[in-house]
Amino acid sequence: MDILRFITAGSVDDGKSTLIGRLLYDSKNILIDQLEQLEKHSKNKEAGPIDLALLTDGLRAEREQGITIDVAYRYFSTPKRKFIIADAPGHVQYTRNMITGASNANLIIVLVDARQGVVEQTRRHSIIASLLKIPHVVVAINKMDLVDFSEDVYNNIVIDYAAVAKQLGLTDVTYIPISALQGDNIVDASTSMDWYEGKSLLEILEEVPVDSDINLTDPRFQVQFVIRPQTEDLHDYRGYAGRVISGVYKKGDAVTVLPAGIETTISKLEVAGEEVEEIFAPQSATILLASDIDISRGDSIVKSDNLPQTANDVEVLLCWMDEKPLIPGNKYYLQHHSRLIRSVVKHVEYKLDVNSLQQQPVEGNVKLNEVVKATIKTASPLVYDSYQHLRANGSAILIDETSHSTVAAVLFQ
Repeated sequence: MDILRFITAGSVDDGKSTLIGRLLYDSKNILIDQLEQLEKHSKNKEAGPIDLALLTDGLRAEREQGITIDVAYRYFSTPKRKFIIADAPGHVQYTRNMITGASNANLIIVLVDARQGVVEQTRRHSIIASLLKIPHVVVAINKMDLVDFSEDVYNNIVIDYAAVAKQLGLTDVTYIPISALQGDNIVDASTSMDWYEGKSLLEILEEVPVDSDINLTDPRFQVQFVIRPQTEDLHDYRGYAGRVISGVYKKGDAVTVLPAGIETTISKLEVAGEEVEEIFAPQSATILLASDIDISRGDSIVKSDNLPQTANDVEVLLCWMDEKPLIPGNKYYLQHHSRLIRSVVKHVEYKLDVNSLQQQPVEGNVKLNEVVKATIKTASPLVYDSYQHLRANGSAILIDETSHSTVAAVLFQ
């Protein structure tokens, strides 16, 4: 059974947490003890007998303020598919949380309040979706019950958002009118909007293709662990274990080990200890090579006729996620999959306005939640692809050398 990772985004009070609560509640994915806690915490609320938003508003500060602050992850399943939901905060000051939640998503649900229409936050979250190359977009026009389930209101918002989607290059966009509070078009079709002939939200989530999002054209494999049993039976065994980031590998393929640039061939492939003829993304596997090469954790094994970029100076889009500002010249660890490299942020070229995609000059240091174009120099060669070309191999994080906290999300250009 495959897994769909999706994120909900929208302005404050658009109903993101209520939507997720409704999905879990109506699809029978809430345990009895969770339901009891929900009823207990809902006593002082005015949103009806059960406040479904409390399922994801896990922090006390969130419950007190009635807003989402942190990225809340929830897991549920139906007979057709498993789901991982990220509920991202809507406030501008939590842009870093939004980017964190969206980085691995197959799909984004952009909530639009039917009374407000397409607003600045809608546009900002759509820009982030386009920057992060999220393959599928669902525009859920919520609170239709507060506009008398008007088809005209729905159609006008669709027209407005279609203009935004065209400007940002969002191609796979689905529109759906809903009421998260009342459950209209969430799991079951709404009886109040018989003019809508599309699928319910859960049906859309169950049927959106996920396999087609996996790149099977560009083979990328990064070593996580070198297996050397050194037993009598396996005296010469040397296997390189890791996850296939993208593409397909077959026995006998000509491959190159990077960053060393040594060429060899694949002698054997294993999955879960069993020999196989081919491996493909996103499998975890072990590769054995014909030549005895010095390979360590973080090295890449790629097809010789399909090489990624290898460089010490890398241009990136960088979202700063730390309270302390980014000062050009500061040193950080760069973590790219299992490869950890010392690096320095050499130069910041410009700041990107996430509300308009316009380039702006950087005044002073880079502050929390700002997105900038920068150049990073690494102590040893980095093997990577541009995020636009290969999302699975095009991102990394920066880690503070002293506190070991993540300070930036990085997209390779």
